[in-house]
Amino acid sequence: MTSTIPSTTHALKEWQVAIQALETGAQVLLLRKGGIRETGGKFTVEHERVLLYPTYEHQQPRFLKPEYADRVEPVASGWHPETVRIGSWAMITEIFQVTNAERVADLSLYHIWTAEFIADRLKWKPSQPLYVLLLRTYRLNQPQLINYSPTYSGCRSWIDLLTPIDLNDSQVVVSDREYALQIERIRAIVGS
Repeated sequence: MTSTIPSTTHALKEWQVAIQALETGAQVLLLRKGGIRETGGKFTVEHERVLLYPTYEHQQPRFLKPEYADRVEPVASGWHPETVRIGSWAMITEIFQVTNAERVADLSLYHIWTAEFIADRLKWKPSQPLYVLLLRTYRLNQPQLINYSPTYSGCRSWIDLLTPIDLNDSQVVVSDREYALQIERIRAIVGS
């Protein structure tokens, strides 16, 4: 990237395997219902430009397509690393709310999760929609290792890191053309 982008402390927590899929271009979307400790009890998008903060504790191989299931590192309950690798950030370019199970099933080509995981997400807090977030992901040229802080814990989507991370010198993961094609296809499935 040639333009100057500020640093940020805003981070979106997500399974490490999903962040890896974003960082490699295997997907450009996330499906969110939100954590138990969300502000106001439901998911909202608090920031458009976010660091991608990997989590490990709740990843389950059975909720991932076979080619991703073996990438899960088993960890003990309550586990957190001493340091966390921040290797990417994203612009959330579009947000859709979906309640229709068939529409979500039609997104299968565009994400790493199993039908069982999707059904589970739709059933949890059934009165609330599933959010489809479309992310333009950028890899940091120099991944940052940050110290874990207890302020980062808990079942919630959003955290603010104690130290800002510079977003300059990052590289877009998916080309403009490929991103536009995927967005167009996803938009056709979930509606505009």
